[in-house]
Amino acid sequence: MKHEASRLSPAETITAAIVARLEAGTRPWVQPWTRASVSRPLRACGTPYQGINVLWLWMAAEAAGHSSPYWMTYRQSQLLRAQVRKGERGTVAIFYRAYQIDEPDECDEDAGPRTRRVLKSFTVFNACQIDGLSRRFFPEPQPLPPPTERDRVLDHFFEAVPARIRHWGAEASYSPVLDQITMPEPGLFRDLDHYRATLAHELSHWTGHESRLARQMSGRFGSEAYAMEELVAELSSALLGAELGLPVEHLDHHASYLASWLKVLKADNRAILTVAAKAEEASSLLLRLGRRDVSDASAEGALAEPPEALAA
Repeated sequence: MKHEASRLSPAETITAAIVARLEAGTRPWVQPWTRASVSRPLRACGTPYQGINVLWLWMAAEAAGHSSPYWMTYRQSQLLRAQVRKGERGTVAIFYRAYQIDEPDECDEDAGPRTRRVLKSFTVFNACQIDGLSRRFFPEPQPLPPPTERDRVLDHFFEAVPARIRHWGAEASYSPVLDQITMPEPGLFRDLDHYRATLAHELSHWTGHESRLARQMSGRFGSEAYAMEELVAELSSALLGAELGLPVEHLDHHASYLASWLKVLKADNRAILTVAAKAEEASSLLLRLGRRDVSDASAEGALAEPPEALAA
């Protein structure tokens, strides 16, 4: 069994772990944080990991009980004059490397050089596995700002996103046809943070409209397209939760959602990588919009097409 496991590609390893969590009835992107301690996994230089590495390193940290958000390679630890402890096991992280192919396309002889993206992996260690690092790699959870200041910042964020929102009924939803979000009144939620977290989920769907990131959003409940889009919104709202300090554990996805996600992930071991990349695009667009000045009307025109960095 161990011999078979060693043959798994990084994509297969990550997918298998996520499938196992979903089969157990848990969503691995829902982390048991307090709102004062949420963080994306960070590189040694302090920049955050993106895409599937966020979810994967969250899972690894939770499983091992690591409290530091920092991850680095063995060589990076040495450059910091620190040392990975003997016997510690690393965690795989992944990235795509682009190669230019000079051979002509058999279907289009006039086409120029093509680019091929190949999935690569590298091994990282959490700061908790390394001796000799400075205290900055073990940050203490920061207390939440005063409620009035925090509410002001979050209100500013959601007001800056130019989505059409109507408050009606008792269910939250997004209509691609109307390009409109429907939300229950804030008073129907447990508290304002749960209202905001639900709104973040629906705004994640909103980013997929053809005038923004143009995701494939059509499909009946239970279809592959529906499952993929719902999973994109789940992961995007989890990323937003980590950035904004919002809860995500309350989002009500019953067994039928889990079953549809399992069907997609089992059929394609790279599906979760695609979903995570699209969730990164969605959350990045919302963070860009939410953190601009509400009065900056010039940013409205940027909504017609996705930002270059996100669309690449």
